[in-house]
Amino acid sequence: MRTKLIVNPVAGKGHAGNVLSQVQTYLAQYGVDYDLTSTQAPGQGVDLARQAAQAGYERVVAMGGDGTADEVANGLLLAAEDGYPAVIGAIPVGSGNDFSYAVGIPADLEEACHRLAEGRVRTVDVIRVTVDGQPRIFDNSVGIGYDADVSLETRKMKLLRGFPMYLWAVFRVLATNSKWPYPMRITVDGQPLPHQAVTLITVANGPRAGGGFYLTPDAQPDDGVLDVCVADQLGRLGILKLLPHTMKGTHVGKKPIMMLQGRHVLIEAERGVPGHVDGEILCTQGRRFEFEILPGRLKVWC
Repeated sequence: MRTKLIVNPVAGKGHAGNVLSQVQTYLAQYGVDYDLTSTQAPGQGVDLARQAAQAGYERVVAMGGDGTADEVANGLLLAAEDGYPAVIGAIPVGSGNDFSYAVGIPADLEEACHRLAEGRVRTVDVIRVTVDGQPRIFDNSVGIGYDADVSLETRKMKLLRGFPMYLWAVFRVLATNSKWPYPMRITVDGQPLPHQAVTLITVANGPRAGGGFYLTPDAQPDDGVLDVCVADQLGRLGILKLLPHTMKGTHVGKKPIMMLQGRHVLIEAERGVPGHVDGEILCTQGRRFEFEILPGRLKVWC
């Protein structure tokens, strides 16, 4: 299978660049032939992946984190629209790696490289989110409110990476931020929920976010529905009580958590709220978020 490896060397606070030679050794060990290119700027993975598919590469592998996987997936979806289908693969070396976890790609570097030699193709869903009229496609999760504040906080950190970085950001935001809850209206498949004051909302295609928070533990990337976690009117103490449960998925069924499923979700905020998409900044003052599931759009080598 003709393979293009797209490396984001700064993923995982530079971890990707540090382990590249090790990955190349493993790929050679398992007989995986590939051509390599690196991203030089945010967003470039979209164009590189699209160009790779158009050039005849059958598999395009994202070596980075969830942001890199998102970029490669978007590029391949664009190429497929033009008649150049290709499969996405991943070597997870970012901070969260939640997309890889959702589709079953091992976190261990050697095992992930081995999977490229002996894996299989799986078809999964993607999600289109439109924020104040601007559309974007993603493959794992969007967080709005407190969840997004945490992702924004991780941007300030230089020494930590992975789940410890997200966990430390949780406590930093608790200590310094008190903008939530946010008044919102939520509509799922045309059915409006009661007007709510929301601390966080996660709309997801996979079970995990932030490298270790199982906010939507029952989500499956190929079931054709969106999974939604709504935390209503939580203050600092409520968040602290909820936090250990989100790391195990045991918050489901506890007040004031609401779990929902649907194919279309509309969230309207009375004032601007922050949002993140797979750990990357989606918006800082979003008002209208519309989500739509796109079933079976992406082929993944896993």
